[in-house]
Amino acid sequence: MRTLCSSTLIAEAMVVGFAALVAMHLSDVSSTTLWTVCGAAMALCVLLCGVITRPGAVAVGWVLQVALIASGTVVGMMYGLGVIFAALWWASVHYGRKIDIIKTARAQAS
Repeated sequence: MRTLCSSTLIAEAMVVGFAALVAMHLSDVSSTTLWTVCGAAMALCVLLCGVITRPGAVAVGWVLQVALIASGTVVGMMYGLGVIFAALWWASVHYGRKIDIIKTARAQAS
């Protein structure tokens, strides 16, 4: 699960950074506010990669996905990207857990 979720989170951090650049030109939000919020979201994405197997980390990831969708109020295209990343997050968690179960079963069989 760690690899799939981390890949999704790193890609999401990059998208948030690019969205901040777009929002600087398309919105009335101040640059300071914009970079504070986007910087915190990017940092959370990266930090979450390191603790993804801890209890509650997946829930924090879901909160991050909801926030990404909500960022569509500033940059409209983020509604679509937020939904895409929420689907990727679901797939990463769902299939990552299945992979972990298979790995554990194979390790116990050896």
